[in-house]
Amino acid sequence: MSDVINGFVADPSPRLEAAFQAVAQQEMCELPFFRAHIPVRACGFQLFEQQWIGGMLTPWMLSLLVLPGPGEVWQSRTVGDKLALRLPCGDVRFTVGEMAGCGQYLASSLMSPLENHLTAQQMLELTHSSVRMALSLPVVNDNAPVNPGRRALFRMAQRG
Repeated sequence: MSDVINGFVADPSPRLEAAFQAVAQQEMCELPFFRAHIPVRACGFQLFEQQWIGGMLTPWMLSLLVLPGPGEVWQSRTVGDKLALRLPCGDVRFTVGEMAGCGQYLASSLMSPLENHLTAQQMLELTHSSVRMALSLPVVNDNAPVNPGRRALFRMAQRG
């Protein structure tokens, strides 16, 4: 394990797809929760605060991933460590992962295992929507108290 992880200059999607496809074919395909009709796809990767963030869809899970961006250097962490990042949608808990060909990344599981009834197209749309939602500014109720106590919340519920 290297002491540092250098950032990806370009979109890491092709490398992620190749690495996760290899895992799908070599390790996951015989497991009961493997959904063969779901593709391995890195979706919506974009730079956010100089880090690559996007969705990773595989036949066994849907996760939000963060990888270092161009010129970024991350200190190596222990795989399995947890940390929270503040995204526009709020605080999101991530787990450190590592994949041959991609190095270390942060992953937040959104669905694992995948729902049986969802089609490949629905899962791809959900993956893209998840990335958009994670990077969307939160909507606030202008009428809500700034620091509502129990009584303020109760009054709001009565008015609604």
